[in-house]
Amino acid sequence: MHSRGARAVALLALVATVSACGLPRSGPNKREIYQGSVQKQGDAFVVAVNDRVTRATAVTPAIGFPPEFRGAGLVTSDIIRNGDVLGLTIYENVDDGLLAQAGGNAAALSEVQVDDSGFIFIPYAGRIRAAGNTPERLRQIITEKLDAQTPDPQVIVRRMAGDGATVSVVGGVAGQGVYPIQRPNRTLTGMLATAGGISIPPEVARITVLRGHQRGEVWFQDLYDHPEIDIALRNGDRILVERDTRAFTALGAMGAQRRVPFETQSLSAIEAIAQVGGLSSQLADPTGVFVIRNESEEIARMVLGRDDLIGAQRLVYVLDLTETNGMFLARDFAIRDGDTVYVTEAPFVQWQKTLSAITGTAGTASSLANVVDSNN
Repeated sequence: MHSRGARAVALLALVATVSACGLPRSGPNKREIYQGSVQKQGDAFVVAVNDRVTRATAVTPAIGFPPEFRGAGLVTSDIIRNGDVLGLTIYENVDDGLLAQAGGNAAALSEVQVDDSGFIFIPYAGRIRAAGNTPERLRQIITEKLDAQTPDPQVIVRRMAGDGATVSVVGGVAGQGVYPIQRPNRTLTGMLATAGGISIPPEVARITVLRGHQRGEVWFQDLYDHPEIDIALRNGDRILVERDTRAFTALGAMGAQRRVPFETQSLSAIEAIAQVGGLSSQLADPTGVFVIRNESEEIARMVLGRDDLIGAQRLVYVLDLTETNGMFLARDFAIRDGDTVYVTEAPFVQWQKTLSAITGTAGTASSLANVVDSNN
């Protein structure tokens, strides 16, 4: 009996020693996380997720175009601007006219660029202001100027692709570059099509338009789901197409531990766990799924039901997937940019590690004892 009691005491002492040494693990356990709560004199609020918490935290940053962008009308493609390139053809009613080439009565000025002051030069007509006029009005002006030089001149004016009214498109498109605003691409979707379309997954493509000191952002898919936000473009607009940069960090007893980019516009806790391979069936404690974030003052007050909080607060949201509606809550709880999703190990895993460490230690001790005995 004394021998058995001594063995039990020795076993308990060994368990305590191994536990005190600290076993390898992926992070803190549930008890340690709760010990860091404000209720335990810590600096984070630990909150169990329920339907009310899910509704209070279901806030996503609003993106969109300012009213000045949405209210702007389409730019007419017929107005000539500084930098535009014009094609002119002038027919004269006589053989060997002023401008006609030998043996003909037509002169073609294929590329006449409007200068920075808005003027063009036409032989025998002089310097003519083109910017601000339509091709038809410019045709009338040139005709009037030449009428005194040659009888009944006939003028054709064509506005060609130039750099008068342009938009730059960069980022995730097939063809980055500077494109003129023309009749087919006077809107954002038309210009994106002119640039060859986007080259990144549409589910995570964000479109940013910079206009002077203003800017606006939309999701690419929203351009087609809500045609009213397909804004008219303006000269000098800059369009940036980029992949969504939001991400969360996955840690603990899951399929992977890494920084994970968002794959959709919105992401729930259950989807975030699925993105990294789900819970580890050998390690995870489904009652200990934690979402850690710095919550804004407004949302923190709603979640905690307090009006004495100042500034952003550290909150730890707890999801218990074994509860009756635990999976539904995890499906509805929104993950936000910068969140940390952490899953604790099951208590059995820690006990298993302890036993493994004890048996390993005992085996080592036995081997050493056998070596000593053999030497004696």
